[in-house]
Amino acid sequence: MGYLSLSRAARLAGVTRAEIQRRIRRGDLETFEGAVAIQDLLLLYPAVSLHDDEALLRVERIKSAAVPKSHHADTILPSPEVLVARLRGLSATLVERMSALTATESLLDEVGARLRDLPGGYPGPSAAAISALQAWFAQARLALAERPTTDQKAQLLAKDTFLRIMAANCKLIPSGHDFFVEGAESILDASVRAGLKLGYGCASGNCGECKARVLSGEVARTRDHDYVLSEREKQLGYILTCSTTAVTDLVLEAAEALSVQDLPRQEIRASLRKLEPLAPDLVSLNVQTPRTHTLRFMAGQRVILTLEDGASRELPIASCPCNGRNLWFYVRRGTDAFAAAVFGGLHAGQLIKVTGPQGAFVLREDAPEPAVFIAIGDGIAPVKSLIEHAVSIDLIESFHLYWGTTYPEGHYQSRWGRALTDALDNFSFTPLTSDAAADLIAALQTDHADLSGLRFYLAGPAAAVRASAAALGALGVAQERMASEYTDT
Repeated sequence: MGYLSLSRAARLAGVTRAEIQRRIRRGDLETFEGAVAIQDLLLLYPAVSLHDDEALLRVERIKSAAVPKSHHADTILPSPEVLVARLRGLSATLVERMSALTATESLLDEVGARLRDLPGGYPGPSAAAISALQAWFAQARLALAERPTTDQKAQLLAKDTFLRIMAANCKLIPSGHDFFVEGAESILDASVRAGLKLGYGCASGNCGECKARVLSGEVARTRDHDYVLSEREKQLGYILTCSTTAVTDLVLEAAEALSVQDLPRQEIRASLRKLEPLAPDLVSLNVQTPRTHTLRFMAGQRVILTLEDGASRELPIASCPCNGRNLWFYVRRGTDAFAAAVFGGLHAGQLIKVTGPQGAFVLREDAPEPAVFIAIGDGIAPVKSLIEHAVSIDLIESFHLYWGTTYPEGHYQSRWGRALTDALDNFSFTPLTSDAAADLIAALQTDHADLSGLRFYLAGPAAAVRASAAALGALGVAQERMASEYTDT
């Protein structure tokens, strides 16, 4: 029986990975070492078809719209060299399958001949049994020859073969995480796009921090790199993920940052790419890091931005880690030197030092149950980062955003929230014109009869967040199921 990774099974079935996870938790689908059987997938999704990819395309459009791109130079097809290598590999597999099929057909023919040559004259039941076996075998061979050229399993395998030409699946050891390497992207770029946190430094082949070991599969170098791997490392299968792409499905031994403590403190000389007024007292900043120094951070974390005149402010990042070069922040007018500079003539191109990341308000990736995000006021910034990351990794069963604010400009990211609501079946957005804990809890109880099975992420002013967390605790929500971030510290 063939097995598929959860990511590949989701693609073939045309559903999200979160949907596959949900069916596994309900007991509808069994797993074996993190994979599902092809036959079980077909029983659960009998309508799988090679020609009906609308659900899959819809999921990809959702992720494309919800998550910013880490680069724009990728192509849909892999490079000609990688494409030829994948086709050559599939050709070899096809030859093996055809050889096995030919041998099987020859064996069946020989069995049929021997059945026909069995001597007659056996007494009693034996003669009847032999005649019945001969008739059954002849009928079975006829039915095999006359059956449709494709069945559900054949369609699924054909679809899987097509996807293997377009993208390679990479599984990481020891974490068990997996992701797709698509187009002309490197393994590192693909892992970042998937929301994973492989180790890396310069991302340009100079430092060797992205070194990983290929345990199985075939890779191809996408560019030369200055870092020199020793002959021993080459023999053991080590590569630089920033300069290598996947030709076939891979199993890769690589270190990942699994907690905030695993991320190094970084100091990056970036520049202001864009400043967009959102309201008279609110602007958004797009800070871009150099190509050779992408910020490694976890969704929900903060950094310190320092201007050339020394003015600084600690701000939550309002964007997804899948695009660590383009960082977004919301800055509200204030009396400090940083706000004065931002509202007093800061312009695109100016240098900004980024220091961090810090903070432990991050997504629990080992907790795929439904999640509720509560943003109060400007708490939408870290919450937006968490949600975009959740969309990117596609692990959470469902999520609901409640945003309460009393600022004059209201819900300045409401278009983003409505877009996700329209695009995703498992996302809901409830804007509230109050930041009072009682009003937030009332809205929650209206939508969710049972709060005990939910996971909560709360961000905003300390007093409002503490009041909301206390109200949730009074309703029976365990403390370990709540994560909080204060945006006024």
